[in-house]
Amino acid sequence: MPRAKLKAQKVEAANALLEGRALPQGGAWITRARSAAEKRVRELGLPTKRDEYWRYTDPRRLTAADVEPGALHDTQGEPPAFDAFDRVKLVFVDGVFDADASDPMALEGVEICQLSQAAMTDLHWARDLYGSLEARGQSPVERPLASLNTAYATQGVLIRITGKPEKPISLIYHRESETSDAMVHHVIRVESGAEATILENGPFATRFNQVMEVDIADGGTLHHIRAQGRDHERVGCAHFFARLGAGSHLKSFTLTANGALIRNDSVIWLDGAAGSAHVAGATVGDGAFHHDDTVFITHGAPRCESRQVFKKVLRRSAVGVFQGKILVNQVAQLTDGYQISQSLLLDEDAQFLAKPELEIYADDVKCSHGSTSGEIDSNQLFYLRARGVPEDTAKTLLVLAFLAEALDEIAEPAYAEDLRARLEAWFERRG
Repeated sequence: MPRAKLKAQKVEAANALLEGRALPQGGAWITRARSAAEKRVRELGLPTKRDEYWRYTDPRRLTAADVEPGALHDTQGEPPAFDAFDRVKLVFVDGVFDADASDPMALEGVEICQLSQAAMTDLHWARDLYGSLEARGQSPVERPLASLNTAYATQGVLIRITGKPEKPISLIYHRESETSDAMVHHVIRVESGAEATILENGPFATRFNQVMEVDIADGGTLHHIRAQGRDHERVGCAHFFARLGAGSHLKSFTLTANGALIRNDSVIWLDGAAGSAHVAGATVGDGAFHHDDTVFITHGAPRCESRQVFKKVLRRSAVGVFQGKILVNQVAQLTDGYQISQSLLLDEDAQFLAKPELEIYADDVKCSHGSTSGEIDSNQLFYLRARGVPEDTAKTLLVLAFLAEALDEIAEPAYAEDLRARLEAWFERRG
């Protein structure tokens, strides 16, 4: 199809989706951001499978006017992720903030406000940040679903970290409706020298569109750990935009188990010297499961480090996708960039699609990338079986060992062990 015709179809689809939809009311600053985002959606159009970065994932369920009903998941009494940790809990039910179920928004070294409340003010610290990273993230790869979120999301939290809080901030998502359609937009600002941990867990909604914009000032540090729940029939796209200043650090990890269609899109800019950004993910999928990790890291300053570590375990027709890019601008000398994506296919029906990329314009760098796909090593399995380990247990041990490199990207061992135990229980139940 000619490019002009495809563009016209995408724009027509966007205009049809937005027909009759009014922007949410709010103060001048957020109205400007929402109006600009709506304009981007109309100009970019909705994504299709013909787009380069959607070629492996069909976005139609994410862009359809109506939500396909999805049965609620029975947790069988399993406690939620991170339940054993002391934290400030902020709860969303089907994408709507639940004040009664949440803890007070009071924690030394942190300012927290609901997006719905801040939006009605004329002045707020987030006014120059809300939507700005999302807008920047539209080039060189278009992300119109993120702009759609910026334009119409009314739920979310704005978190400003000014110190080193003693507890993590936990964003908890519950799904109670079979047809919930959620848009949630979070903004996080880490001030100079501050450090905090953000936890996320739960199934969010039947369909969700999430944006998290993170701005880390010089010398700031953010740990982000996400467990995306185990609902089999949810679909959604989570966008993560982060800008790092000089000497700042980011570690972001996502665990995904099940889900009909999940896309995690991470866009990160290393704008200041001597910063580091680590993005990692562990995925386990079974049956009608499609999971897409798309990562774009730009090195825009010297002496920065980035790591992308993604591991996927797939079986029974499950599909895993990894699209990862490291872009090193000419100014970013002494860059250290590492990218690895690997899949473990537990049968012949599972599929792993990978597109690793390096684009380097500096001449003094150390960058590497690799992607592999394989099955459980028969020699390792034989070794464990010969020592009396039951076959199912041996396979679980080998799978956990395969996922370990991704889990090791979590800085706090207690959180990593909590998620590792959940993975082990998942495989024990599945057999």
